Formats: sequence, structure tokens, C-alpha cells
Amino acid sequence: MKSLLRASLLAVLAAFLGGCATKAPPFDYSAFKASKPVTLLVMPPINESPDVKATPGTWSHATRPLAEAGYYVLPVTLVDETLKQNGIQTAAQAQEIPYTKLREVFGADAVVYLKVMRYGTSYRIIDSETRVEVEGRVVDLRTGQELWVGKAFASSAEQAQQAQGGLVGLLVTAIVKQIVGTAADASYNFASTAQARLLGAPRYNGIVPGPRSPQYGQPMPSQ
Repeated sequence: MKSLLRASLLAVLAAFLGGCATKAPPFDYSAFKASKPVTLLVMPPINESPDVKATPGTWSHATRPLAEAGYYVLPVTLVDETLKQNGIQTAAQAQEIPYTKLREVFGADAVVYLKVMRYGTSYRIIDSETRVEVEGRVVDLRTGQELWVGKAFASSAEQAQQAQGGLVGLLVTAIVKQIVGTAADASYNFASTAQARLLGAPRYNGIVPGPRSPQYGQPMPSQ
């Protein structure tokens, strides 16, 4: 009995220490706070997933959390139309535009670059998961200095409930979830959550609140 209790305590301690070890160290915000950007330009996200809907699905959700964080954000429709009128057809082409040209055309203080690492619904043995993973970075358009980098995700697994109906029921449910999720682009809603986690403020190691935020100038969350 004592040995079992001791083993359980050691397992709990190991899990605790492991969780502490995986926590990212506090981000260095000195460059971001010195830059003090007011207007942000969000470029179309580069898509690393096989789903062609990933770029528009995540781009459309990028401006709201930044605006709520206290920044003026150039509308996606305006940016998209401007890029197309200048012969820019892909996100990769857009993200290769020199900082000086972006500053000249859009007049923004900083640019937000996004990359979609995962977007879509995938089938697993007894379940299916809709998951969106995004990475982002902010660069000062006046100096070319990188101000911030981060990543976030949202998944249907976070909302999973205990399934019923045995193994056959689990398999059928997983297949149905994948078909419905793919057909209805369930990832679109999870993209909203992922972008809010990535670009919302204030968050631990997140973007610094902008000048229109009540938290502007306050210390960033410690966890």
C-alpha cells in the first residue's frame, strides 16, 4: 500500500514538474513597447495545410481580436483588393513584399504575418478532430524589426463529450463528424477561436495591448 502511494505521489510530482518545464519563458517586449504601433496591416496567411479554405478562413478572423486589443486594423477587404490590383495573387507573394513598399502603400506602423499550420477535420480510429493551428509575428514597417512571435490553436477535442454506443457507435460517430465537419467547414469557427487566442490581448506572451485599450501601458500577464 505504501509503495503504491509513493508511486502515485512520484507520478503526480513528475507531471507537475513536466508541466512547469514546458511553460514558455516570458517574451521580451522591449522592442514592441519601444515601437508603439498604432495601425496594423494583416497580410493574407500562408497556408501549410492541405485545405484551400485555410487562408480566407483564418484571415477573416484576424482583424477583430487586434481591434479589440486596441489597434486600428486595416480592413481585410481593402488589403485584399489593393493586393490584387497590384498583381499579388497569393499569400506567399504578399508576404514577400518589402517593408518599405508596404509602408508606402498602406501607411501602417506594423505588419502582422500569419501562417496556418493545420486547418480541417481529420479522421482517427474512434473519433475525428477539427483543428486549427496558426502562427504569427509582428514586424515594424518603419524599421523592419521583429516585435513579436507567437502561436495558438483551437480544437474540437477541447469540447469532446463522453461518447456512447460502444465501439461501432464511436466509429460511426467519427465518420459522420468528419463528413459533416468537412462539408460545412467546421474549421471556420475554430479559426475564430485560434485567432482570438493568438492575437487577442492581454494574454501571457501575447500581443501588447494597443493605444485604444484600457490595458495600454499595463504590465503583461505573468501566466
